[in-house]
Amino acid sequence: MKVCINDMLHVFAFVLDNVEKEIVGVVTNHAERIAYVCTKLGRQFGLNEYELSDLSACAILHDSAILEYIEEEHCAESGIKAKNKRGKKGHCIVGEQNIKNFPFYGSIENVILYHHENFDGSGPFGKKKAEIPLYSALIHMADDLDVKFGLYDMDDVKYDAIQKYLAEYTDKHYAKVHVDAFLSLFTKEEINKMNQDRIEETLAESLVCYYREYSPDDLIAFSTVFAKLIDYKSGFTGRHSHEIAKKAAFMGRFYGFDKEEQAKLYLAGALHDIGKLVVNSDILEKPDKLTEDEYIYVQTHAYYTYAILKKVRGFEEITRWAALHHEKLNGKGYPFGLTAKDLKFNERLMGCLDIYQALVEERPYKKVYSHEEAIAILRKMGSSGYIDKNITEDINEAFGKNQGQYSKEA
Repeated sequence: MKVCINDMLHVFAFVLDNVEKEIVGVVTNHAERIAYVCTKLGRQFGLNEYELSDLSACAILHDSAILEYIEEEHCAESGIKAKNKRGKKGHCIVGEQNIKNFPFYGSIENVILYHHENFDGSGPFGKKKAEIPLYSALIHMADDLDVKFGLYDMDDVKYDAIQKYLAEYTDKHYAKVHVDAFLSLFTKEEINKMNQDRIEETLAESLVCYYREYSPDDLIAFSTVFAKLIDYKSGFTGRHSHEIAKKAAFMGRFYGFDKEEQAKLYLAGALHDIGKLVVNSDILEKPDKLTEDEYIYVQTHAYYTYAILKKVRGFEEITRWAALHHEKLNGKGYPFGLTAKDLKFNERLMGCLDIYQALVEERPYKKVYSHEEAIAILRKMGSSGYIDKNITEDINEAFGKNQGQYSKEA
């Protein structure tokens, strides 16, 4: 499957930014800014376009282990002892593991692992100077500057503070050559190109779009990280995206689809609720029945899934499979009110699976339905013209008769 890697990374940045929004209350576009700073610095140090693509990818993915921080911060605030207290070192270890199977052009070993190392060896792993990969050092400096000073908005006072800070920590946290490069490239005016309204366009213009061939294993590897981050949005839905992804891939095996088709179904399942990251959490997690206006508002998540994913070149099928899971054969679904003639097999499959999974998983405002009860509801919906009757029977066979096999594979 060929996909523009830069487009894929923009989606990942969107996910990370919105997970961060749940913590700090605003979308900061932090990942895109780190990528832009690193791309300009990398070009200054003679990296070619393929290397710049890898550097940009690492910069965007550097906080893929953000959930590890969330868990520990929550436990600290609640006075609970964290199950796995990892700290900054553990955050780097998990982040390195998360991107292990991401398809880079060259070797990026230890880039995320060492992205908090200081030039003088005072970082979490004690690495210093030449022991720190160039990509790690650039990400570290850009990350620190954005966290400490907010590179989305620059004035004379803040720019003067950055200069003083870098002067103080040159040859301590950062190599002089990297500091000098940053100060020569990033004037106050250049930094202001990274404001909230412009950063996505600014980053896109700084990189060449390369199409990458993703293997089935590649798709599943980073889809799992996507699902984990998306599911963090709502404690009520828990592992919903992850479960839809697994069930979609299992149905692909049930139908005898090839490994690529199975992996694409897994990816669509992992991403089908990405639009919920835009929806207000208070309404999304409301334990009581939604008002009519609230229900209409929550429905917008399907359109947002479509709008987000359609930007990824090479994702045309994935976008439809993921975004149309609330459409109905009789035209009474959303966001587009499509009918049977508009909905292909995998789009119908994702719609049936989403309903089935929602029924059999625990949520505070409803009981957990058994497989048999869920199938009875799907059959009624099929008879009423909402969903595909044949797919309902296939789901019954796959997760009823073959439940043991699914549990083993999952």
